[in-house]
Amino acid sequence: MADARATNERRVRRLEQMKTNGSAGAASGTLKAFWHGGRRPAHIVVRSALLKPVEGGPLLTRLVLPRGVALRFYLLALFEAQCRLAVGGQWENVLPLSGPGSWSDMIASDGAYDGKSGTYMRGTRGGRAAEDLRLRQVQGALRTLEEVGGERPDQALVEIPRGSRGQRLYPSFRLLQESGRGSHQSPDIYTVPADHWHPSKTVTIPAAFFLNGWVQVLSPSEVATWLALRVLSKWAPDKHQQSGVFLYGDARKEQFGLQRDAWEDGCQRLLDFGLIRFARPMKDGEPAVPPTPNDWLMVLDQPEPRARYEPHRYQVIDEGLDQDAVKVCHRELTLRQHALDRRAAEVQRQQIGGPQQDVWPQWDGGEPEMRFEGV
Repeated sequence: MADARATNERRVRRLEQMKTNGSAGAASGTLKAFWHGGRRPAHIVVRSALLKPVEGGPLLTRLVLPRGVALRFYLLALFEAQCRLAVGGQWENVLPLSGPGSWSDMIASDGAYDGKSGTYMRGTRGGRAAEDLRLRQVQGALRTLEEVGGERPDQALVEIPRGSRGQRLYPSFRLLQESGRGSHQSPDIYTVPADHWHPSKTVTIPAAFFLNGWVQVLSPSEVATWLALRVLSKWAPDKHQQSGVFLYGDARKEQFGLQRDAWEDGCQRLLDFGLIRFARPMKDGEPAVPPTPNDWLMVLDQPEPRARYEPHRYQVIDEGLDQDAVKVCHRELTLRQHALDRRAAEVQRQQIGGPQQDVWPQWDGGEPEMRFEGV
């Protein structure tokens, strides 16, 4: 519980600072300017290759890291590309790394925090120091995206040219396909995909995810969970509408690289934020899923779970994205912090006052610390 309290407390503190320094609103303003001045896509189309299992695990879950903004930056790059380019258009960089309307301007940051004093460093509310911090975050994201494949350079999601002394030339980076660089001598430069009816090809992200700040405030673990649910809802739209979708066991780990605790914690936070909801219980005798010829996601085509572990079924609510992400997340995480603090105080009282009693309520999916093993 201590780790969950510390993680939640850190998120609340960062959200409060983002409200104070205005970075969340400024970043959303930059994205809205790109959207209104461009093609105004209703959805951003993402190739499902980003979520597919490959050697070393799906590229998406390898970007679920405790530090850095690599996953956020990659999704923002797709957003910028599709605001500017038509289907089939090939990406080329037209933005500077820093300055007005730059890549750095798309990133909301709380600033540099001094853990010893418990305060934010001076100069991080705006101005040059804040801009330099965002620039370093963008450069760090580009390094992570280039190195995401480890010893497999064909899985890199960006390519950064080198100068004569071997230094990275960040402003000249190239965005690559969701499946990675590819094994050919010429890299697979990103092109805008058309939306495909089959989930093995594409999944969509509503533009409101970017315009209302959700891309800035959801944790990478929550984004990965949310995208997995979007794939499932597209794979089985009738089942999603009627009784919800679920994911558990080997399918969760092997298809999406999601461990059970990360999945359950991610779902609980998405429920709190109003981005998903519990579906109605299945009727007695209703099969888990209808027969399907699907050749990629067999995640639902498996035996019904044993009675002792009946997974929750969820429905994705796109209307929840119309809310202000910072306000919603700050409210819900603050309420959670109060609950975690009360529970910790009760445990402490039990330990001081005598033999510890079982003060833990039935687990509601909200306690496990989010983590991705092997990432």
